[in-house]
Amino acid sequence: MIDRKSAVVIGSLMILMLPFQRAYGQPKPEVVKFEPFTWSSEPPADCPFERSKDLTGIRFLGVKSGFRYGDTWYPSWAADDKLYSPWTDGSCWRLDGSREGCSSGESGGNAARTGQGVIEGSDPLDLKVYSLGLHVSSALPYHGRYPCGSLVYRGIWYYGTYCLDPAGRAPYGPITVNWPWLGPFVGFRVSTDLGRSWKETPHTPEKPLFGETGINGYPVKIGSPHFVDFGKDMQHSSDGKAYLVAHGADPSDPKWRFWNASWITGDQVYLLRVTPSPETINDPSKYEFCAGRDAQGKPVWTADFSKIKPLLEWNNAMGCVTVTYDAPLKKYLMFVTDGGNTCARMHTYLLESDALTGPWRLVTYMKDFGEQAYFVNVPSKFISADGRTMWLLYSANFADDWNGEKLAIDPPGGHYGLVLQKIELLGPR
Repeated sequence: MIDRKSAVVIGSLMILMLPFQRAYGQPKPEVVKFEPFTWSSEPPADCPFERSKDLTGIRFLGVKSGFRYGDTWYPSWAADDKLYSPWTDGSCWRLDGSREGCSSGESGGNAARTGQGVIEGSDPLDLKVYSLGLHVSSALPYHGRYPCGSLVYRGIWYYGTYCLDPAGRAPYGPITVNWPWLGPFVGFRVSTDLGRSWKETPHTPEKPLFGETGINGYPVKIGSPHFVDFGKDMQHSSDGKAYLVAHGADPSDPKWRFWNASWITGDQVYLLRVTPSPETINDPSKYEFCAGRDAQGKPVWTADFSKIKPLLEWNNAMGCVTVTYDAPLKKYLMFVTDGGNTCARMHTYLLESDALTGPWRLVTYMKDFGEQAYFVNVPSKFISADGRTMWLLYSANFADDWNGEKLAIDPPGGHYGLVLQKIELLGPR
């Protein structure tokens, strides 16, 4: 069996052999094949999670698909069998054959652009991915406004955005600028025609949904929430509620680090829920927040945001978080990415649980995954009938060669844009 480093080299050579037009984001996906391997789990000594006995690792099956479009792909599986997703910071193909570009930090925050896209097909090796258009909104007094939690339910699309750069410094400079600091989650715009037109959220960056602020680097708890993927049209939500997970930090943190709370770093994961409708999605009084456990160990839910408590906590080792329900296994799969200083090598780990409120157990810790993979998630549409095989979606290496940091491609086939890697969950059957 070939080792992982050799697989990376072989996979990289295969990328170079791809036809030029496919490598640069034409309608057909870019496919790369390499020798399968199991990623070695290397958790730090202070990892607070016990090891899972049900799932014990991730095997990369040697098949990658994807498109060199923008990033921030968080697909939601709608009743019409299509996946609907935000995207930004790049360009994407349209059905008329053109490409359109998008930047969420455009014009100093005055005209932040976010895209809405569609993923058609059931086979990741034969998908059609295209943009439906762009939406412009203000990020002021922040520098950028980016996509996060996105849900299509009963034909209505709820599209959330959050802010970056409370200090208003110029983006994309040295890592000493303030740009990556996490601002608040603003709210949801709503579409009743699946992304062709939108009703803007009544909230603004200055007056966001949950009243938090990122001004002067003050850490927020619900900065970049993502909906739990409950399958097609939320079919596996047992109570009809939409749940969201978000990463953040606590202002009383005794072990603060540079970029303590950013788009890709944090100390805690928080959990909240709402019954989704156009009337409730932007009403803070309709939300409930997980507030720990009572004396009997049962989860506590509260409508009082000030009483929210972390679902999970690992100081200086958490960040962007997504959760998918694996219906065949009856397991929740949580991917967390620790982004370090936000533009270096990043670490992604997988946790599993029988319940959203935990306990959560470690499946694998993938040090330097990508080597800079981010926005990691598993679309429920691409989970096999036995729940073991699936496609891992992420973007990679946006900051290659920033500040002298040269990044490798690991696993093979990774790139900036939409990356899909076929994986298998290991463990006793």
